[in-house]
Amino acid sequence: MKKIVIFGATGNVGSYVLKYAREYFDPAEYEVIASGRRKTDFFAKRGIPYYSVDISRAEDFSVLPQEDVYAVIYLAAQIPSYMEGYHPEQYLQSNIIGAFNVLEYCRRTHTDRILFSTTVFDISLYAKPGVVLKPDLPYNFSYRGDHAVYVISKNTAIELMEHYYQQYGLKKFIFRFPTIYSYSPYHYYHPNGVKTLRPVYRMIDLAQKGEPIELWGDPNYSKDMVHVYDCAQMLCKAVEADRDGGFYNVGTGIPVTLQEQIETIIKVFSPKDHPSQIVYRPDKIAGGGFLMDVENAKRELGYEPQYTCLKLFENYKEEMQIDRFKELRDE
Repeated sequence: MKKIVIFGATGNVGSYVLKYAREYFDPAEYEVIASGRRKTDFFAKRGIPYYSVDISRAEDFSVLPQEDVYAVIYLAAQIPSYMEGYHPEQYLQSNIIGAFNVLEYCRRTHTDRILFSTTVFDISLYAKPGVVLKPDLPYNFSYRGDHAVYVISKNTAIELMEHYYQQYGLKKFIFRFPTIYSYSPYHYYHPNGVKTLRPVYRMIDLAQKGEPIELWGDPNYSKDMVHVYDCAQMLCKAVEADRDGGFYNVGTGIPVTLQEQIETIIKVFSPKDHPSQIVYRPDKIAGGGFLMDVENAKRELGYEPQYTCLKLFENYKEEMQIDRFKELRDE
């Protein structure tokens, strides 16, 4: 049986990708295995094989399966969103040394392919209102700020993967992630190292109370809003693809305006008899989104996005009620 090992399966994206993959693949052909740094019995209680591995420690990999590993989905990373303060050395340990250790594991186990998540910030300086980012754009990022070492560490990992492809034939599929939308019980992120409530949860909270929601800047400013299950679909199709690899933007290719996003949040979360009103604040600055070209993923992988803005927030509402990963986030 072919084994698929998911590194980073305890994370916000990884936990949903694991769920999707276990439902997507035929269990008679594939065994989907979870791995993460933390010690937890969350997966064992659900009958899912799990191995606690710190990817920055080469010795930890001995606990993993050593035979019949077909694909590695490498989602584990140190990222700015969850770094309190600024500790760039953590990027080097997790995203470069960790990548080398994962690649060595793939080499030793004769893994057929690796799937790797990188960051859209590698081409962030191209982003302007209305500009659609192509997957084959050359790097264009700022060497200043809290994301610089993070981007450099991700780019270095990709260079290592190119070496392992050319030297050992390890197929490589690279996925450029913008914000991946998935409900999490943890509603915060850490821009510039400061714990901050995510804007989407602030707007949902206001909508639930029927309170006014401010729309900053241009209502027609648009971005790609990709749901985690569309991201997972792209990854799973890459596991099956008869290719040596590729470089893909994760997204839907469908622009969502700020107006549509807030109207949808109100539709899904506000009381029907007392919906939130939109307060327009053109004097405030809004931005930070990306428009993603996903045509090569459709053409080469057979990817077809399923989640509209409405379906995305309807799923948020369902997951808020189920809170399926609360135990992972609370540990």
